[in-house]
Amino acid sequence: MRASLIILAFFATGLLAGVLGLLPASLNGQDLSTWALYLLMFLVGISIGADHRALDALKSHGLKLFLVPLATIIGTFAGVTVIHILTTNLLLGESLAVGAGFGYYSLSSIIIGELHSEALGVTALLANVMREIITLLMAPFFMIWFGKLAPITAGGATSMDTTLPIITRASGKDFAIVSLFHGMVLTILVPLLVTFIVSLIPGLQ
Repeated sequence: MRASLIILAFFATGLLAGVLGLLPASLNGQDLSTWALYLLMFLVGISIGADHRALDALKSHGLKLFLVPLATIIGTFAGVTVIHILTTNLLLGESLAVGAGFGYYSLSSIIIGELHSEALGVTALLANVMREIITLLMAPFFMIWFGKLAPITAGGATSMDTTLPIITRASGKDFAIVSLFHGMVLTILVPLLVTFIVSLIPGLQ
């Protein structure tokens, strides 16, 4: 949760600096966010490429491991669709793009902000930060109510790092490898799914 609060603090500080005009005009263009996206994608590639635990997990558990992230994707999109119908006036594609962040708020918010709009990027940031915070707070209850895989699916892409300790504590150490593999698969899919869904939104090039 500390990392989430730090992210929100940086976001609020940047927002305040922008509102008060404290930054040089050269930092207000879109090029900065584009280069930030390139750097973030580079770092994601390094972290996944240098970590061989996902491949080891696949070797030990087999292809059935893919059913867990698949269930997360289907469940997330189903839940987003229900929430979309009940609460928002966004296009369904916009809501699904936000949900496709799967908790990876730093990457999904930059991609959506770059390809769609800053407003939807902020929505993605806040929605996916909330997903992580809810997982950190509710993981033990999710395990009791829905079973040992529930905290993993709730964590989404964060199940490989920030929420892994609470997931392991709630579901048991035997589920640590499943959680790690699940998070890595979703981390790889986030930029692909978000970009694809945003490209389908009517009126965008």
